[in-house]
Amino acid sequence: MINTQEILETLSMIDRQKLDVRTITMGISLFSCVTDDEKKLCDRVYDLITRRAENLVRVGEEIEREIGVPIVNKRISVTPAALVTGGIRSPLPLAHALDKAAKETGVDFIGGYSALVQKGMTQADRALISSIPEALATTDLVCSSVNVASTRAGIDMDAVKLMGQCIKDLASKTADRHGFGCAKLVVFANAVEDNPFMAGAFHGPGEGDCAISVGVSGPGVVKNALESVRGEPFDTVAEMIKRTAFRITRIGQLVAMEASRRLNAPFGIVDLSLEPTPAVGDSVAQILEEMGLEACGTHGTTAALALLNDAVKKGGVMASSHVGGLSGAFIPVSEDIGMIHAAEKGALTLDKLEAMTCVCSVGLDMIAVPGDTSAETISAIIADEAAIGMINTKTTAVRIIPAPGCQVGDMVEFGGLLGRAPVMPVHPFSSSAFIARGGRIPAPLNSLKN
Repeated sequence: MINTQEILETLSMIDRQKLDVRTITMGISLFSCVTDDEKKLCDRVYDLITRRAENLVRVGEEIEREIGVPIVNKRISVTPAALVTGGIRSPLPLAHALDKAAKETGVDFIGGYSALVQKGMTQADRALISSIPEALATTDLVCSSVNVASTRAGIDMDAVKLMGQCIKDLASKTADRHGFGCAKLVVFANAVEDNPFMAGAFHGPGEGDCAISVGVSGPGVVKNALESVRGEPFDTVAEMIKRTAFRITRIGQLVAMEASRRLNAPFGIVDLSLEPTPAVGDSVAQILEEMGLEACGTHGTTAALALLNDAVKKGGVMASSHVGGLSGAFIPVSEDIGMIHAAEKGALTLDKLEAMTCVCSVGLDMIAVPGDTSAETISAIIADEAAIGMINTKTTAVRIIPAPGCQVGDMVEFGGLLGRAPVMPVHPFSSSAFIARGGRIPAPLNSLKN
């Protein structure tokens, strides 16, 4: 039985503490569309997506009205495009078909213009990677991701090198928008197949024909809860976060099950990730500061983030029948008002962010660097982050924007949920000879688990 106090607490979480369901994402398999006829492939993909997802936005809005919880985004993820484009000359027409289908269904984004190249690249993979700058510069809603490493396979350094240049080219093609296209591209290690969050979402080859997954949020709810245990031991802090994560996840489970029923599609997972926004009171950094840090990035930040990430998972996993995706705490600089302020005052640096990614979800996210940063430096940043994921058997990623014409100290405005990013310095020393080696960094010994 739900009592009056619980109802009032939930209303407060929504009204004053920024609680929302960040996304309902419909995953759609494209394998049934495969053909070596370019036009037929694009037509089949468009028809399949618009048929499967024709009611996604309407159902999301109905659920939002009926239960009173904001559902910020409705999204689609599809089979990694490189897996279905091997028989055609160029994957670019498929990117435009995806964009057209996304606009027809009314969703916010569509993810899956992707390639899985952790152990090597096929001709289709190379074609897709080379097309990414043009594809993301000439579409509005298409998001892309490339998985360049895994614990079982190691790091494909040839792919890492290509992605550094790809990001530079994409920034150049969207220079009139401060390199905005790079915000739609993620480079992964150990990418998961059921991630509902953009820009890295794709519907993995191990998934079924269709699935409904939900990503919850609620950094503001967690911060508010911690205010009531200020000065208490960390045992108490962890317990409070677990209880709060349970309540947040129950709302996500309710939305996911109801959307699954109404859309006649299997329930996939609930992703527990705390996803911040640029709004005041909706910040992961401010949760860490509530634990006693003067500024996010100072000594103790990694320990605080480790506690937060672990407690979120422990609390949330008991509240949903299927937990998946990335599940933890995101630290996207431009999308978190606390991270922005910490970077502006010099407390948060690229090196500290890299250390923090050892213990949180994903990795170096929505970071702006000077526009003249070399492709090799970007590739080296990707390699470092991939190594963290590979060795620690976790998902890591890089979403970095070399902002054209901008230098350290400038502020790059993206707007909306993408916020604004202070341009952060990179090391001035070259990694060119390191990246030029190519080949593959072997998988670690802990990959041999059979």
